[in-house]
Amino acid sequence: MTRTFLLPPIELETGMPVPRALACRRSIRKYSDEPLKLVEVAQLLWAAYGISDPLRGFKTTPSAGATFPLEVYFIAYPESVLVSENEYLPPGSYKYDPDTHSISLIKEGDLRERLYRASLAQEYVKRAKGCIALAAVFQRTTSFYGKRGVRYVWIEVGHAGQNLYLQATSLGLATVAIGAFYDEEVEEILGLSRDERIAYLLPVARPRKPCTISQDALNEYFAVNRARRELYRI
Repeated sequence: MTRTFLLPPIELETGMPVPRALACRRSIRKYSDEPLKLVEVAQLLWAAYGISDPLRGFKTTPSAGATFPLEVYFIAYPESVLVSENEYLPPGSYKYDPDTHSISLIKEGDLRERLYRASLAQEYVKRAKGCIALAAVFQRTTSFYGKRGVRYVWIEVGHAGQNLYLQATSLGLATVAIGAFYDEEVEEILGLSRDERIAYLLPVARPRKPCTISQDALNEYFAVNRARRELYRI
């Protein structure tokens, strides 16, 4: 029987403002050892592909023709995601259900080493506290748009990836998008269904160093470049 875990409610009034999240967004590969919290994982999964309009079923990511071809997985590492003060989410591959805001355990066990090797031994896959995987069912979109639908699916993958970046940044977390991996191996490790194709991996953890960008630094950068190009104020 499939084990399903109800996720904590999402928070619409949390984290840093969007402009600051945009300014601080980075591909971060150096992480601390502090575990994640389930409430943070819940917020990340919702940001990637959660329901944003209960009446019409719209999601946080734009989708061509509302065909929504993506599926979101979370790979929990051992003792890396706190459910409560002394309890961790069991390690394994989980599939996110946007309609119930829950995750179902697809493959139980420590998948970290196998995922690391299938990702061309990129160290940050191993050093993270978990990994979010974006998969695509291309037929959902190509059945409406034909070959053009393939492009629309990849565009949607990019939207979801940026959502994850910004939400992670807003929560003080770190991620990095990975496109280099052995597709079939990753699909087998995660337990993807036959019609799902892996598109993106995004390890998640806490950064060693927080964002330090300032408003003054941005303004100074613009001023220097305007002076070099002799731009005139309107």
